[in-house]
Amino acid sequence: MISQLIFGIIFIAAIILFYKNASKIYRNIKLGQSVNRTDQAGERIKIMLLVAFGQKKMFKKPIPALLHLFVYVGFCIINIEMLEIVIDGLFGSHRVLSNVLGGFYDFLIFSFEILAFLVLLGCVIFMIRRNVLKIKRLNQSELNNWPKTDANLILTAEILLMAAFLIMNAADYKLQTLGAAGYHSVGSFPISSYLVGILPDSVSNLILIERFAWWFHIIGVLAFLNYLPISKHLHIILAFPNTYFTRLEPKGEFKNMASVTEEVKVMLDPSVPPPTGEASRFGVKDVQDLTWKNLLDAYTCTECGRCTSACPANMTGKLLSPRK
Repeated sequence: MISQLIFGIIFIAAIILFYKNASKIYRNIKLGQSVNRTDQAGERIKIMLLVAFGQKKMFKKPIPALLHLFVYVGFCIINIEMLEIVIDGLFGSHRVLSNVLGGFYDFLIFSFEILAFLVLLGCVIFMIRRNVLKIKRLNQSELNNWPKTDANLILTAEILLMAAFLIMNAADYKLQTLGAAGYHSVGSFPISSYLVGILPDSVSNLILIERFAWWFHIIGVLAFLNYLPISKHLHIILAFPNTYFTRLEPKGEFKNMASVTEEVKVMLDPSVPPPTGEASRFGVKDVQDLTWKNLLDAYTCTECGRCTSACPANMTGKLLSPRK
């Protein structure tokens, strides 16, 4: 009962903190000027599914795209199990969804383990690309300090969370085979079953390992949730609304400023009466000069560096960096 109470307090506190941080971001975005992005709902949903969920733009570079797909889809789908972890944590049950889903539960755990391994593999390769191979795009000068640290923190966190998930399953599986009380035989463990041999045979020690991994995984996910608002990985959440509200007009098409158009008409034809209103300010002086979509773009930026690596000026060796 004490562990359930502790879990409930941690869970509710984490959700409240995330809500407060998310509310701040929402208020900041709302500081921007109004712009209508609600037309053509069908086309917007299509773009969102292709770009945000389907990772369409990523596949211009197939290898990192495939690794990113492993990490993104794997991490999101594995966290479906969070529903079961929350229920087990609040009510003290063990793998409660196995009673509801029957044989399909075994398929889910099997899939989660395969995906967890792919996430683990993808994150390790990303760490190597970033810190050992030192891919140029990922090691520009403007990425020093916090951006670089942020990326490494996220990769390390995902590696630890997936490792905890697999160790938890391995200990659980071994407890099931030993017939430990409270650990009924359920699930399919294609990856964690290979870890069983390195675990102790003592039931008490196995329960300690399983419980530690369980707590580490759930607290880690809740901490990750509250880290997102100060991280570039906020795009995990904001990519969906950002792509939905994308600009549907042809790329490169600009709208003329009404006040400037009136000034030009007067210059070309003196018989036209001069504009009565004050000319609009050019460019951006403060946050209110941006639209809410501009601000949403800024929060959704992944700092991947493709804007800089594709910049013609930067490619010729000039210091211009769109990312910076």
